[in-house]
Amino acid sequence: MSTLSDLVYAQGRASDADVEWLHRLAGDGQLLADLAFADIVIWVPTLDDSFVAVAHTRPSGAATLFYRDIVGDRVRPQWHTQVRDAFTQARIVDSASPDWFEETPTRVRAVPIVRRRAQGDQPAVVLGVLTRHTNLGEARTPSRQQITFNDCADDVFRMVASAEFPDLDAPTAPRRGAPRASDGLIRLDVDGVTTFASPNALSAFNRLGFDDELEGEALLDVATRILPASREVDESLPIVMAGRAPWRADIELRGVTVSLRTIPLRDHGTRIGAIVLCRDVTEIRHQEQELITKDATIREIHHRVKNNLQTVASLLRIQARRTHSDEARDALTHAMRRVAAIAVVHDTLSEGLTQNVDFDVVFDRVLKLVAEVAAAPNTRAQTRKTGSFGRLPSEYATPLALALTELVTNAVEHGLAGQEGEVEIIAQRTEEELSVRVRDTGVGLPEGQVGRGLGTQIVRTLIQGELSGTIDWHTVMGSGTEVTIEIPLRYFRSAT
Repeated sequence: MSTLSDLVYAQGRASDADVEWLHRLAGDGQLLADLAFADIVIWVPTLDDSFVAVAHTRPSGAATLFYRDIVGDRVRPQWHTQVRDAFTQARIVDSASPDWFEETPTRVRAVPIVRRRAQGDQPAVVLGVLTRHTNLGEARTPSRQQITFNDCADDVFRMVASAEFPDLDAPTAPRRGAPRASDGLIRLDVDGVTTFASPNALSAFNRLGFDDELEGEALLDVATRILPASREVDESLPIVMAGRAPWRADIELRGVTVSLRTIPLRDHGTRIGAIVLCRDVTEIRHQEQELITKDATIREIHHRVKNNLQTVASLLRIQARRTHSDEARDALTHAMRRVAAIAVVHDTLSEGLTQNVDFDVVFDRVLKLVAEVAAAPNTRAQTRKTGSFGRLPSEYATPLALALTELVTNAVEHGLAGQEGEVEIIAQRTEEELSVRVRDTGVGLPEGQVGRGLGTQIVRTLIQGELSGTIDWHTVMGSGTEVTIEIPLRYFRSAT
């Protein structure tokens, strides 16, 4: 399925700022759908005087009208005139009579999506149209909560039509635990006094220790009464509780954490009240804290593993220097370099919060490990990397780093032994695979034969066994050797 950006850009009429505005509005699509108890669809104009759906959100507390996804579909003929009028006239257009959709009576409201310009002296621009599709087939006497939710939805729709929503200055929603209308909603008047509190909102404040009714109370006064004077609170909390700015804050008390989000309501620039969404996120915050602790533990483990591996590498280096046999010295030196390559990966992992690594950074450090080989008597080698590996999961970064260390070392030691030359590492990452070529300007493989040494066996085991990839050695026409590694991209999708 095409993304919102793809669909909007395909029409050839939108700028990056327009797409960002539409993204922010679509991000609050679930809020609008839940407030309106209706399907919400965002349409953008096409070059042939039609409209295409770029986003669709179904209500969580009412029956949806669209059981099949309509994103990417053109506007239906029965809605075209209404949507076009809302777009061209920059005003909200309601259907004159119930509309029938697949034998279900519906009511449609078309709201122009207006974006204010960065420069205040430039007129606002209409980007598209938001339509609300209300299912009338399940009509029943609305409750006070439903009436309040619908009133809030109407206020937000008017803000959409007057370029006052979404607010680009508001912080983006967290990935987990963002308050929703169904979690708890409080309606404030212009003075910050509660005019309505849903049962879930009242329950959330009851768990914080407020035992009275919220309605008629200034929400900021409620927070002042339940929070101890000595407790440090989020500095944005007073602004959020008063409904004056589109911010987010948490209240933590009695082992309970309630997340708040405020949406100020305006009428052509004049503040008329606010919506405060609240959600008990106690369990989510506990889980997040556990994850932070685990991340810190994992980073510490990587750091200690790196230190231990460096110690082993140092011991191998000392042993190599004290060994009189050239064969034993070379074996210990190679072992030291392999251990050091693995330590580089663990060192990189210990610096980040995720288990994915920027492999270009890792490989640049790995290349330094072959410097002492390049400095061998009568050998002057230069190493050069082109292209990009991108981010890789640690379980694949380690074997790839070790395999490339072997290949580059072999190219310097054997391909360029006793002469001047270059080793080039070319990385190419496509949607299908990761391809790496290690090419040297040395003498080439004798009669095209691949070596049978320990290094070659290690590389084959790592690439074919652990990474399920392929590897091929061949002589470059003229001179030199090229090793080609190809690894299916499906093993790296979790890191992109």
